[in-house]
Amino acid sequence: MQGTVLKNARLRKEWTQQEAAVALGVTQAYLSMLEKGRREVPDRLVLKAQKVLSLPPTALPLLPEQETMTRSSKKLDLARELGALGYPAFSYQHAQARHNPALVLFAALNEPDLDSRVTEGLPWLALTYADMDWKWLVRNAKLHDRQNRLGFTVSLAREVAQARDDKQRAKTLQQCAQVVEVSRLAREDTYCHDSMTEAERDWLLQNRSSLAKHWNLLTDLKGEHLAYASP
Repeated sequence: MQGTVLKNARLRKEWTQQEAAVALGVTQAYLSMLEKGRREVPDRLVLKAQKVLSLPPTALPLLPEQETMTRSSKKLDLARELGALGYPAFSYQHAQARHNPALVLFAALNEPDLDSRVTEGLPWLALTYADMDWKWLVRNAKLHDRQNRLGFTVSLAREVAQARDDKQRAKTLQQCAQVVEVSRLAREDTYCHDSMTEAERDWLLQNRSSLAKHWNLLTDLKGEHLAYASP
């Protein structure tokens, strides 16, 4: 997390550096160095600042590239993660967000099989947190050959944004889709449903949407069918 994010959160609360330092359990001099970018904000302080300064989940730490590669198999309770991030379908999951939405989205897209309710929540995640770290997400999606899944997710989210007449989010998501487009894979994949039968695969090849076909994904998911697609 950049020090400017920490500073802006403090200013929104109309706190002095001394007041924020006391709340965070650090010295005013150390907080000043963090805000000026002279020291890296440690992950433990980010987690505390999220609670104390009401930082958004997008400020939560992301794994370095090498750690993402070695720890990509770490399982997250994705329904709980989505609920903590505010997804209505899992609102009964009472928890504080502890993972960056970009990390949650990547972890989900990297799964061979997901519950359909979780899969439907992925475009919502991209839509709701359109300010997430797309560079990190695109880079890691490419490393794991998940760029088609990401491109499809972002494209569905853009459709929802357009239906809601949310021009700013639609523009941001369109830009991300264009970045992923450059590395679109030619091979067929599923949308986190690798265990489907051959009969299902054959049916989807003939009946999938033009968007799914463009991203070479076997899925019947459409933006218009998402529960949150209506304005």
